[in-house]
Parts: sequence; structure tokens; C-alpha cells
Amino acid sequence: MAHTRSPAHDHHHGHAGPHEHSHGSASPHPAQVAPWSILRMTVPARLAAALAVSACLWGVVWLAMR
Repeated sequence: MAHTRSPAHDHHHGHAGPHEHSHGSASPHPAQVAPWSILRMTVPARLAAALAVSACLWGVVWLAMR
């Protein structure tokens, strides 16, 4: 028996239409200015930050093993 599809067959998955919020404003939210961004950091600054985070995490490990 072959399976045939009717063009009138509708797959409804629970979405009633466009996603809407009830914030009371029709315009989208304005972009927030980030105080800092890792994407705007220079490569040496990124490496320094990564080393600082790594050192802090190793400090936590060292304290936990005492």
C-alpha cells in the first residue's frame, strides 16, 4: 500500500503565528552598549586575561587539595 499525501494535509506544531511579546511597545528594543567586549580586546590582552583566569582556577584547585 503506497502512502500518498493530500495537499490539504496540514501539519500543526503548536505555533499560532509570529512570536509576540506584550511589552506595550511596537518597536524592538534598542541595542545595549557593552562596557567591554572580548572581541574588542587585543590579542595580548586576551592572552593576559586567559592566563589570569587560568591562574585563579589553579588556585582554587590548589586550595581544594590542601
